[in-house]
Amino acid sequence: MAVAATMNGGGQQAFGPVLSALATMSSNANRSSKSQAHEYLERYQKSEEAWNSTFAILQSPQATDEAKLFAATTLKGKCKIIFDFHQLPREALPQLRDTMLSLLATYAKGPKPIRTQLSVCLANLAIQMLEWKNVLETVVSRLGTDPASAACLLEFLHVLPEEVTEGRKINLTEDELRDRTVELLEDNAQKVLQLLAQYAQSSPQAAKNPQLMECITSWIREVPLNAIVHSPLMEVVMSALQSDSSFDSAVECLCAIFKETKDVDENLDTIKALYPRLATLQPKIGQAADAEDWDTFKGVTRVFAEAGEAWCVLVARQAQQFRGLVEAVLECCLRDREREALSQTFNFWYELKQYITLERYMEARLQFVDLYSKLVDIMIGHLQYPRPESGDDSTTDLFEGDREAEDKFREFRHQMGDVLKDCCEVIGVTECLQKSYVLVEQWVAQYGPQAQHGKVPHWQQLEAPLFSLRAMGRMVPKDENIMLPRLIPLIVQIPDQEKVRFQAVMALGRYTEWTSEHPDTLQDQLTFIMAAFHHPSSEVVRAAALSFRFFCSDCRDLLKGFMPQLQQFYEQVIISLPSASQEEVTEGIAAVLAKQPLETIYNSMKLCLDPVVKRLMTMAQVASDKPQKIAIADHLNLITIIVQEVKPYVEPSAPSHPCVEYCKELFPVLAAICERFVDFVPIVERICRCWRYMVLSYRVHVSPLLPQLAEKLSAGFTASRQGCFLWATDSIVREFSDVSAYVPESTAQAIYSFYAQQATTFLRALNDLPPEELPDVIEDFFRLSADVLLYHPDRLLTSPLIAPMLSAASTSLTLLKEEPLMATLHFLRDILAYSGPDAPSSHFNPDDGTYTPRPNPASVRTAVRALTLAEGETLVQRCLTGMMYTFPADCFPDASGVLLALFQNLPNETAGWTAKTVGMLPPGSIAPQEQERLLRNIQQRIDSGEQRRIRALVQDFTNAYRRRNVAPREGLGRLEGTRFRFAG
Repeated sequence: MAVAATMNGGGQQAFGPVLSALATMSSNANRSSKSQAHEYLERYQKSEEAWNSTFAILQSPQATDEAKLFAATTLKGKCKIIFDFHQLPREALPQLRDTMLSLLATYAKGPKPIRTQLSVCLANLAIQMLEWKNVLETVVSRLGTDPASAACLLEFLHVLPEEVTEGRKINLTEDELRDRTVELLEDNAQKVLQLLAQYAQSSPQAAKNPQLMECITSWIREVPLNAIVHSPLMEVVMSALQSDSSFDSAVECLCAIFKETKDVDENLDTIKALYPRLATLQPKIGQAADAEDWDTFKGVTRVFAEAGEAWCVLVARQAQQFRGLVEAVLECCLRDREREALSQTFNFWYELKQYITLERYMEARLQFVDLYSKLVDIMIGHLQYPRPESGDDSTTDLFEGDREAEDKFREFRHQMGDVLKDCCEVIGVTECLQKSYVLVEQWVAQYGPQAQHGKVPHWQQLEAPLFSLRAMGRMVPKDENIMLPRLIPLIVQIPDQEKVRFQAVMALGRYTEWTSEHPDTLQDQLTFIMAAFHHPSSEVVRAAALSFRFFCSDCRDLLKGFMPQLQQFYEQVIISLPSASQEEVTEGIAAVLAKQPLETIYNSMKLCLDPVVKRLMTMAQVASDKPQKIAIADHLNLITIIVQEVKPYVEPSAPSHPCVEYCKELFPVLAAICERFVDFVPIVERICRCWRYMVLSYRVHVSPLLPQLAEKLSAGFTASRQGCFLWATDSIVREFSDVSAYVPESTAQAIYSFYAQQATTFLRALNDLPPEELPDVIEDFFRLSADVLLYHPDRLLTSPLIAPMLSAASTSLTLLKEEPLMATLHFLRDILAYSGPDAPSSHFNPDDGTYTPRPNPASVRTAVRALTLAEGETLVQRCLTGMMYTFPADCFPDASGVLLALFQNLPNETAGWTAKTVGMLPPGSIAPQEQERLLRNIQQRIDSGEQRRIRALVQDFTNAYRRRNVAPREGLGRLEGTRFRFAG
């Protein structure tokens, strides 16, 4: 096969359709035309004729740059073995190599994207062309003699290590790839180092060439690091930091060098050589900040921060020697007025904290206490909101309408809050709190008398320390008795400015565990929080709801005697809150409600929920549009929160449960709403969730509700075909399928019959609709079925329903969504596990606390074998096709697990189904020898009784196939899934 073409009429004619399709893609043509052009170009890239025509386009003076870039991209794809390298005969490879070298010389001056693609292409050819032994010498002789081609040579040297590192994408054996790595990288490392040093010394411009820095960076892992650091190239890199053109690439290179020294014990000599060079950069911090050259400042900050991260353990061991490095990072934080570089230091402060808070590095901690103390001051300073240029502190738009900048600043503050937590661990919580306290006290003394309602001068200086208090809350122990008794009274008296009040409310919410141990402060704090519910700012109200939840949760024992007052407050505020805040306040109320005595809990629950239920009934009577229905769904969630959280223990033998008594009153209301709004998904999901938690919270006590509940779940699923009804059914199966003193056999049998009814409805739904329209229902059904299989294996596996269910599972494997796929695969693995003499679930002996194998009845084993023989071929096709094309990566272990189970149960039959499936793959997508090798290896594992090792074979094969065939080439044809049919 020829791999190069000259430009002639035939060549023009050969790639004319390609140029036409590219023109269509970049024109204003309609969507249909562009889709056709795109499909044609995809087919073209996979075709054998693309080998010649891509060269023709690249050599054509008439072709546009766009067409040439497309050709170079196609050629890169053709040269990478993940696509079509197997299409070329080996004898054509030298010509291919020579042609690409010529093309690289042709595109030496650009365009750069084409030159890069061709360099990658040549690098991949070098990896795969095992007989090409003198790669570096050949490329240097062709491209290194002409100064105009230096860019090409540097580009090739830059991409070669990267492509070799990604060599697992290439269809070479592990041994071949390892040998090739040695030949291309290890054997050439010193030569490349000399070559780059010679180039750097060739001219001042060469020494500042960003491409040179990129090459050094690329080869750092391949060349002994000490050799680079003690070579002239190190000086080149340091000098490049002084040049605007090479600064960024030099920073990248230097940081890559630091990362390679993370094993400090192995690289101690290298670090000792690097540290003095690094120290010479410290003056650049101040120079860049004074000149407001923030790009340079950011780069220098990164250099110091990454050096600190890499050498962190050494800094902890030799604190005095490396104190200068820590001071340099601190200076970067101090001088970053634009707060653009600050975040690059956060990980360093965290890593250093991790070491110096260990007992063995206590000396280092003492050395750095003063620096971490200054860091607290710096961070609190950076926490301040910007002041408007007008100086008007009453303005609310501090970012001049730039919402993205505001969101970025808010996220950034939380990261700085994490740094403050690190400081708490190093210098102690009390000192950190004191710094915030002093700042608040200073503001009160200086500006407090000037504060008026709605006008608070310099509020940024007050809000920042309040935020720091909030950020550090998690670090403060409950027995802190020095600063918080002074801080809390100060916080509840701060003036009313929106952002200040928001931070004060949020800060109090972080200290509720402390408050639970200091009840004398509870009243003032709770009064302050409750007052915030009436604030005009919605942000403050949301903060109040969140803090109220924390107060009720952590101080429930202090508040349990105030249930009537809390219920009255709850009824007053709940309607005016947004839905998220309604839930938070309800969670708080539920926490206190759960602490009520058992004899009063029914009345307390009724007191809280009756107004909610009454309001719900009123809303349901008039709801007609979507917002009104959403409001009903949100209100239903409040009931669920109470049911979920209020679950006092009652002995299973007790005649009744007070919460279930209330649920009996509640059930008809929920059932009526469900029936009326059965076509509105958010409402039925919330109702099913509530029913599910009734079962999970009150367990066997809910049995009086079972007949009604089963009836409504069955009717709801039939009417709506929504998976939430199956999700609720699952809770009943789990709770009432184990026969015991409290669950009679008749109940367990009734539960299975209820499941069979739901399963029949599901199979009918899948018969009527494609699986793509039922992903959530499929997920819920197979999760439910997996539980039924656990509790009722004999009934299910010998049921007439199991065959269509297995067929439905095969059909469901055509989905692209991960969750239903995982549920389906788990169910299939569970079924196949019942093919052996022992059931996969064990029997627990309560007398001695041991588990014994549970015998698997012969009738079950026979049924599973018959099912596997009937559906096995389809399952093999679906699992293999999914692993090769469509399954998300997380599904691979379970898909290969299904295949392993099939091989273990029916080894020879499964081998035949695998061979048949592989034989149906699209032509050209797999080399015959690769197919033969897979099937031969599988048979060898079967013959030797090593079926478990087949799993790795299948995974390796499908991974390699998937990399080569990112998208199906000509369609899967007979391997595409068929529609599920059910006649029941």
